[in-house]
Amino acid sequence: MIVCVCKSVSDRKIRTAIAEGVDTFDELQFELGVALCCGKCEESVRDVMAQSGVCASHCGVERHEHVAPLTFYERQAA
Repeated sequence: MIVCVCKSVSDRKIRTAIAEGVDTFDELQFELGVALCCGKCEESVRDVMAQSGVCASHCGVERHEHVAPLTFYERQAA
């Protein structure tokens, strides 16, 4: 599954990097470029790291169970 769309990084690539010795989020960013463009993949990358047993504290992922709905506003010409 693709985790970082911007850099086309899959969960397999992340797991391979972890197996090769990468053990921090900063190292993953440096090696694979994840979460450097839009940043939307950061939580997913940290989840993959946690599932791989790299960090027992879930790599700082915060879970928000009650997420406020997004509101979009239309911009009108003057």
